[in-house]
Amino acid sequence: MKEEMITQRKIDRKALFFIVFFGACILSFSGAYAQQTNWVAPKEADNMKNPLAGNAAAVADAKNLYIANCGPCHGEKGKGDGPAAQGLNPKPADHTSASVQSESDGSLFWKLSEGRNPMPGYKKIFSDQQRWELIAYIRTLAKIPKKK
Repeated sequence: MKEEMITQRKIDRKALFFIVFFGACILSFSGAYAQQTNWVAPKEADNMKNPLAGNAAAVADAKNLYIANCGPCHGEKGKGDGPAAQGLNPKPADHTSASVQSESDGSLFWKLSEGRNPMPGYKKIFSDQQRWELIAYIRTLAKIPKKK
């Protein structure tokens, strides 16, 4: 009788271990999958126009702001290869890429404002003008030649 109880406890522990282990695997996989899905701004964000588009002074003001605040993850040249990028999931966007450059200014402004884990939302950190300056600066990054 006592041996049967000990055997049953061993089986129960093994079953519990496998349930917990596989449950954790499923949760990890689903979380990673959710992080890899496309990040899409609401349609109404596309209607927002950058009041500083093409403003050279705004771009100059934004460069230092970008390097100090965006550079650690996105890299100084915006390629998503900053020193903090390796440990992030999802990986930081490559601001020089066609996919980022093809987004509307309003969409980029919304993403910068709202954020998404691991990127913080900057709505309460930067003024509207600073965020629009950053968008104007991001537009210049596509013109930087790629490293050889």
